[in-house]
Amino acid sequence: MAKKIDCPSAQADSAAARIYGVMTPTEDGLRAGFLTETLAPTPEWLALAGTAKPSELFRIAAPCSKKACGHFSGGACTLAQRVVAGLKPVVDALPACQIRDTCRWFFQEGREACLRCPQVQTDSRDASEAYVEIARLPDRA
Repeated sequence: MAKKIDCPSAQADSAAARIYGVMTPTEDGLRAGFLTETLAPTPEWLALAGTAKPSELFRIAAPCSKKACGHFSGGACTLAQRVVAGLKPVVDALPACQIRDTCRWFFQEGREACLRCPQVQTDSRDASEAYVEIARLPDRA
């Protein structure tokens, strides 16, 4: 049986989705605070996002949809590649993370993805141009 691989930047609409972090303001910008256990994205939890999208407040993991995702190409997550190439590390050590053993980004990019992961906000209303470019879906031929 193949090992389940999760997207660490998913939406809450998958039946297998789980919340593993909460975006919190710091002096260096928003950073994910990683939970000690994952939580099901119940209506009660999702309501805490208020008028924001849940993916603006929470870091959510769900099974990687591979070829069904616009970021997946050539057997790899191109978003993970762009995060590693385009963002500087924001931590010096691997964060305590409840999804690392199933994380697509970790399996693909290793610790370099983890050192950048806390700054990734899946959806943002005020993302910088650099973040928008990193998150942009690649052009398909």
